[in-house]
Amino acid sequence: MKIGFDHEKYLKEQSKYILERVENYDKLYIEFGGKLVGDLHAKRVLPGFDEDAKIKVLQKIKDKLEVVICVYAGDIERNKVRGDFGITYDMEVLRLIDDLRDRGLEVNSVVITRYQNQPATTVFINKLERRGIKVYKHAPTKGYPSDIEQIVSDEGFGANPYIETTKPIVVITAPGPNSGKLGTCLSQLYHENKRGNSVGYSKYETFPVWNVPLKHPLNIAYEAATVDLKDVNMIDPFHLEAYGEKSVNYNRDIELFPVLKKIIEKITGEKSIYQSPTDMGVNRVGFGITDDEVVQKASKEEIIRRYFKTACDYKKGELDVSALDRIKVIMEEVGLKPEDRSTVNPAREYSKKLKETAGKNDTCSVVAIELEDGTILTGKKSPLMDAAAAAILNAIKHLGDISDEIHLISPLVLEPITNLKSQVVSKKNTTLNTKEVLMALSISAITNPMAQHAMSKLQNLKGSQAHSTTIISKDDEQIFRNLDIEVTCDPEYPTQNLYYV
Repeated sequence: MKIGFDHEKYLKEQSKYILERVENYDKLYIEFGGKLVGDLHAKRVLPGFDEDAKIKVLQKIKDKLEVVICVYAGDIERNKVRGDFGITYDMEVLRLIDDLRDRGLEVNSVVITRYQNQPATTVFINKLERRGIKVYKHAPTKGYPSDIEQIVSDEGFGANPYIETTKPIVVITAPGPNSGKLGTCLSQLYHENKRGNSVGYSKYETFPVWNVPLKHPLNIAYEAATVDLKDVNMIDPFHLEAYGEKSVNYNRDIELFPVLKKIIEKITGEKSIYQSPTDMGVNRVGFGITDDEVVQKASKEEIIRRYFKTACDYKKGELDVSALDRIKVIMEEVGLKPEDRSTVNPAREYSKKLKETAGKNDTCSVVAIELEDGTILTGKKSPLMDAAAAAILNAIKHLGDISDEIHLISPLVLEPITNLKSQVVSKKNTTLNTKEVLMALSISAITNPMAQHAMSKLQNLKGSQAHSTTIISKDDEQIFRNLDIEVTCDPEYPTQNLYYV
């Protein structure tokens, strides 16, 4: 993989800049946008970016900070899922706490925002508290965000409990967008000011990249990633007016800035030092780009990937048609087609060939995998295993120079697994998925050196690209994620059955 981003340079620049910002205050609240841990979008569009770069920045200054995690009660109630890991927001909070602790970072507490005694959220609060996690509950703030007199009062932010913190830097993060991070920061600013503390607010948002052109594929890829939020990148008019310099921000921050500035001034009783939403940011990711051509290419790949994800989410009923229409406009804007993804045509052409001899109701699912050296291999669904499992077996056979004629998994291993699945686990679907096939392969490897050799090649699939002609199962999706294979799917189900997981 060609590298277009200097991770070490970014870490040094970013940690230095945050420390410079906190020098002006007794305490600095930093709203962290995007993913604090496992920022897979940044990793894909900035080849060389460490997906855990943000948390590594914090590790450099960990003695000076603590972390508060926000989660919106409504997201818990509707079981909102973090798309890149496939887990719900409440489970992501638990995972995030573990990750932060493992890296030596202090987790102060969890804040439940817009809490109104929702039942599932109350259960989650009990779970946290009984594991020793401090929980604060913030109700919806009256008048937020426009009625400044109301919200900057004891009936507004003052109605929220004060979060007791001890470090000069407080990081406010969340499982995803619209979790109430800004409201929590402002509430704390109100309480800190009442206590006589000099306090500041900043925002750490990786995308859009403020010092990269508005129509750069890197910034357009951010729009593609947030079509459900309807985010639109714009030139920051406040920054342009104040400094005569162009910088990129997005519509929500620009629209909110005048109100946010007034709120901060009302809280502190002083004129804000910020002249633009760009001023509020502390992100230095743009300074880590070392090869713009590599970044542009990776960003275009990501836009196509987001197109397929949006189309599949629409098919599943998780997005409305406006999101699908928006991603189509973005594709046209950049001059991209779905077929520009290298694995799409090989998968579709093989599927089409299979359909010529199959029944009209057979979807003929096919998965194509492109290896790091450009080799593309395919796998088709069969009565024994699904297309994803077949493609991975074919790929590791190729990497291990193993003949297609050789069966890696003994029938003595497969038979009891398929029997168990048909009799107990899933009587309707006896086809083995990737997880089940790899478990069978690991058992065969005990007595079969060829299977052991093939298993050793799984790590070589890292960074591969894949495409499926049908929507893959959640289990297959998780295995591809664990193997670090980027997979996209055509928005078609592999079966006529309505129940499909």
